[in-house]
Amino acid sequence: MKSLVVYESMFGNTHDIAEAIAIGLADTGDVDILDVSNAPTDLAGVDLLVVGGPTHAFSMSRENSRSEAVSKGATDASTTGIREWLDALPAQGPHPPLATFDTHAKQRWIPGSAAKAAAKEAKHHGLRAVASESFYVEGTEGPLAEGELERATAWGRSLTEA
Repeated sequence: MKSLVVYESMFGNTHDIAEAIAIGLADTGDVDILDVSNAPTDLAGVDLLVVGGPTHAFSMSRENSRSEAVSKGATDASTTGIREWLDALPAQGPHPPLATFDTHAKQRWIPGSAAKAAAKEAKHHGLRAVASESFYVEGTEGPLAEGELERATAWGRSLTEA
């Protein structure tokens, strides 16, 4: 099985979660993990697509929220986010199954999810979401909440079993 993990990260937390997911996926085949700015829009040969990013303003990041993150010290902010990458996907296949994830402030009562927004957006491009998960960070910048890397690895492994 060939899996592709595409992530957007500002403070490094989403990158770390993406790597942990890739470790879980690696048990069943080849895994490529790419920053969204380097991700292809041709998904031929991909059996499972995993896409994730940070939750900003209750959804996927936008240009202005990425700029705001940079003003708060983000070093990994790209000009392209998962929102723009999904918009660039061709309308016609191939369309592998999709799993989405996000990083989110630890307060679970805060509404919104980049993962759920990405799944909804991807549906407009012919992709079918099969799983969605949020992973938690302490505050805006992190670090990741305790146990989240292990949970991400287990979630990646569960994706191969589904």
